[in-house]
Amino acid sequence: MTSSQDEPVIRDSRRIDPETGELRTPPAEQTDEEEAAALAGEVVDETAGQDADGVLQQELDERTADLKRLQAEYVNYRKRVERDRLAVREQAVAGVVTELLPILDSLDKAREHDELVGSFKSVGESLETTLGKLGLEKFGSVGEPFDPNVHEALTHVPSADVTEEQILEVYQPGYRIGERVVRPARVVVAGPQD
Repeated sequence: MTSSQDEPVIRDSRRIDPETGELRTPPAEQTDEEEAAALAGEVVDETAGQDADGVLQQELDERTADLKRLQAEYVNYRKRVERDRLAVREQAVAGVVTELLPILDSLDKAREHDELVGSFKSVGESLETTLGKLGLEKFGSVGEPFDPNVHEALTHVPSADVTEEQILEVYQPGYRIGERVVRPARVVVAGPQD
């Protein structure tokens, strides 16, 4: 008679029980080393349990890092969408305001000639106030330093009275919305003599 160690061990790993036809729940998965140790009758040492804890901690750390990365991506996505939304709004307002600039120029000319009176004056001021609420800002005044990024120099006049280029006369004021220049100021620039 042979001992129980010499007898072959048969394990049925089929997922469906052939007798009942029901789905079997597999036993807890064992690594090949643990299974070999169990078959050989050896006791698995405590380091295997510690290794399992280490593996679980590593998986937890990886998933936590993945969640943090996904959260950061989502926050960046929301910021980008908000920035794009504001840029589209600013562009739309700038498009409308650009079409209204000739009306503002006419109001300025009427004001210069004291023709902006009565109800016409209140309508003009109302229009300017409304455009100001939308972020429209007028710039370009006499004595202001010349900046080629926001001013368009139509004429350059040498002057002994200035040490740096500055605006001598404004033909047409400039307008901007936020940092976006809708129209540069058209000016006469006074500069130092050579």
